[in-house]
Amino acid sequence: MGEPTEGDATEGDVTEGLRIRPAVRALLLTPDDEVLLVRFEFPGGRTRWALPGGGVEPGETDTEALHRELEEELGLLGAEIGPHIWTRLHLVAFVSGLWDGQRDHIHLVPCARFDPSPALTWDELRAEYLHEIRWWHLDELAGAGLPLAPADLVERVRDLRREGPPANPIRVAV
Repeated sequence: MGEPTEGDATEGDVTEGLRIRPAVRALLLTPDDEVLLVRFEFPGGRTRWALPGGGVEPGETDTEALHRELEEELGLLGAEIGPHIWTRLHLVAFVSGLWDGQRDHIHLVPCARFDPSPALTWDELRAEYLHEIRWWHLDELAGAGLPLAPADLVERVRDLRREGPPANPIRVAV
């Protein structure tokens, strides 16, 4: 992952000819309205608190990729991967030059709170710009003023609690 130059992209012509990286992310949500987020520190001092996950490798399904990512980043094995609830498309200039953007399929992963114990070392995680893993209560997160990805995370989780998972994935803010 590289330093983003983000824009709120829409589908269709905007992505035509672009190399969009397929990725999966998990909304790990406890019955007590706690959400697990990871803190990314990108070059240039740009911080984002985001949902855990990452790129889908060739030949992987979303579920396989998400299981792999949750084990690598959090040490979470055998999570019950729920429905694909949100899609997030952002155009981002990756340092590697391989990708022009990323499309996240975000799945609901209901769970009990656990202590993350990543399979990757912290040096390996930092090489991917990941510097912290933390549980946040939704009310705490709402008042924290943090740079979130997706930007409308708190609102979307509250909608999810009120209305349940959507019949079809909905687009969330960059």
